[in-house]
Amino acid sequence: MAGGSTRTSRIIRASPEDIYAAFMDPDILVQWLPPAEMTGRIDSFEAREGGGYVMSLFYRPDEQVFRGKTAEREDRVEVRFVTLDPPRRIVEAVHFVSDDPTFHGEVIHDIALAEVAGGTEVTLTFDGLPPGIRPEDNDEGARLSLQQLAGRFED
Repeated sequence: MAGGSTRTSRIIRASPEDIYAAFMDPDILVQWLPPAEMTGRIDSFEAREGGGYVMSLFYRPDEQVFRGKTAEREDRVEVRFVTLDPPRRIVEAVHFVSDDPTFHGEVIHDIALAEVAGGTEVTLTFDGLPPGIRPEDNDEGARLSLQQLAGRFED
């Protein structure tokens, strides 16, 4: 697949069923998915193959390093559920809403949940990152999101 790729994993002290549910509940998803100090809003959510969600991620007003892909302080994504295999796997097709062609294209986001000693290994694989997204930035965002997801179960 064209474009960059990243793969990030973390073991979280929770069952695959509980973690899968955290991906499928929009009220919970919007609490942990926005990385770092970003906030989020989900405008629509349909938990079925072929369904998906529309989400806006908002940067802090004082953010100096990153500029939004959709608007000055906003990244808006349209996500389609390609595969839902509870509680083991979710595959999403992600599109950034942007006028900038360097953010166009379809990113395949594969979420694998494997029961391991001590919890669940959550592996996030992103394939087809558009040229406007540096793989190292995507990896850092994924790591921060997984840290926040773990915090839901481990704090």
